[in-house]
Amino acid sequence: MIRTLHNGCFWEKKGYFQMEEVKTAIITGASGGIGSATVLEFARRGYNLVLHFNSNEMAAQILQKQAVEAGAKAEIFKADIADYAQAAALIGFAIDTFGSIDALINNAGITKDTLILRMKEEDFDRVIGVNLKGAFNTISHAAKHMLKARRGAIVNVSSVVGITGNVGQVNYVSAKAGLIGMTKACAREFAPRGIQVNAVAPGYTETDMTAALSEEVKGKMLSSIPLQRFGKPEDIAKAIAFLCSADASYITGQVLVVDGGMVM
Repeated sequence: MIRTLHNGCFWEKKGYFQMEEVKTAIITGASGGIGSATVLEFARRGYNLVLHFNSNEMAAQILQKQAVEAGAKAEIFKADIADYAQAAALIGFAIDTFGSIDALINNAGITKDTLILRMKEEDFDRVIGVNLKGAFNTISHAAKHMLKARRGAIVNVSSVVGITGNVGQVNYVSAKAGLIGMTKACAREFAPRGIQVNAVAPGYTETDMTAALSEEVKGKMLSSIPLQRFGKPEDIAKAIAFLCSADASYITGQVLVVDGGMVM
């Protein structure tokens, strides 16, 4: 059947049908547990993808291959997003490669846990730099393109500990709580241009971070979860994808807690 392009639509004898525009998503910290699940969820939804990593290039390359096998166009990009210029390079790469940014997922995060009286200044600064300032850096650069396009969704991956606090994580908790405040401030700033900014706050999720915990600690955690199971990275990924979808078009400035009921 012959198809011809006319006014942005293909014409067939059966009539017009609108071309579906492919959206682009940037996912920071893509090679981690939640990041990997989010990449594959967005790949299945037909997004073009930019997968950010900082240290684990091999994992990023494997994930890129998986995303391509799932039907997506996917590129990887190395950057320390705590650095403003490197974050700008990440955003610029996405624009140069795919032409737009429709979703920005600020998932990159690190931990350097210890009690505050033992915490080194550099460990506090580094966690704040990656987990909080990194999100500021990527939003600052990506928002310029989103504001011009008058569309886009930003999702910041916070944590339930940003709501409740946690012993031995003053740096991590401060960053995650800061992401919630950043989410609400940016949501108010960007809403007039049609850009939504939300956060997800995962509870205890089965990742490399929780795998290192003792069985005793895991048991105590499990007893605090009404649904009586740990979250899976896919649970968080689906929540993130929902907040970037048309089904969430009237939601902004919110924190979606995905924790099995632990924090009510």
